Amino acid sequence: MIKKKDKYVVAVVGATGAVGREMVDILTERKFPVSTLRLFASERSAGSTIDYKGDEITVELLTDSVFKGIDIALFSAGGSISKEFAPIAAKVGCVVIDNSSQWRMDPDVPLVVPEVNPHDIAKHKGIIANPNCSTIQMVVALKPIHDAATITRVIVTTFQAVSGTGNKAIVELLNQTREILSFQEPTRKVYPHRIAFNCIPHIDVFLENDYTKEEMKMVNETQKIMGDKSIKVTATTVRVPVFRGHSESLNIETKKKLSANETRAILSTAQGVMVFDAPKKNVYPMPIDAASKDAVFVGRIREDETIENGINMWVVSDNLRKGAALNAVQIAERLIS
Repeated sequence: MIKKKDKYVVAVVGATGAVGREMVDILTERKFPVSTLRLFASERSAGSTIDYKGDEITVELLTDSVFKGIDIALFSAGGSISKEFAPIAAKVGCVVIDNSSQWRMDPDVPLVVPEVNPHDIAKHKGIIANPNCSTIQMVVALKPIHDAATITRVIVTTFQAVSGTGNKAIVELLNQTREILSFQEPTRKVYPHRIAFNCIPHIDVFLENDYTKEEMKMVNETQKIMGDKSIKVTATTVRVPVFRGHSESLNIETKKKLSANETRAILSTAQGVMVFDAPKKNVYPMPIDAASKDAVFVGRIREDETIENGINMWVVSDNLRKGAALNAVQIAERLIS
């Protein structure tokens, strides 16, 4: 595991990105025992400063010699950076918690959501993978149902915010909205089609089976995190003109019959879940409810009347927090405890 200390030297790699900045904020909010915080980024961002507990910390250039003496490194800098630098960090005794897709399906690297499989943290060999944002919120909602009734199949459609693509996509949505409302032709740079006032059923690259890489991440990562390859998952992932917060429509089939009320009761006591489900009063989760919140919000819970043991529900979470930065910090908290 990691040597027990009162406080730890912590690094954030990719500190100037949306998720990296969120990691810094969450370390503060959750009072993580940091003795020294070091921030790293590429040459383009090195030299800038980020506020941490009222102090301006200078962002350092990431090199292969910086990890000695660092206990935990939170990586949010893309797969190529993680592929190059995570093994270097691990080799000198730094435990890497990586937010990229680089290590997620590596059989020697645990893929962890603390509410679902915290026991897998102990299997790490220096690197722990943070799952895909859309997978994280889904499995937090699925795990208590699986424990109660054994899930056999999941059909998921996601409605994912542009912040999942990074700051450049947030700017593009903002600019396109302004351009359209000013009767100008919207400028496209990030996405293959206009995102403002539109939905794009295309996240990441298309694979040979005509699913996208994002969709297959949800299939493969869910089975690994849940520790059950028999769970069948099929996904359609859609980018929507929302700045922050992913939404998902889930259709779940189980071995044991669960009523909607039983499902609500199970989820109401589940770790990390908040049930918002009174549709006749217009109460159901929306991205604006989840923004800057830690919980996975679940609503629209109802029985699927087309199959014997089916439940439909709607799941919403802040993709930058629980979908990325918060989950990574929660892994670090489990690691040191």
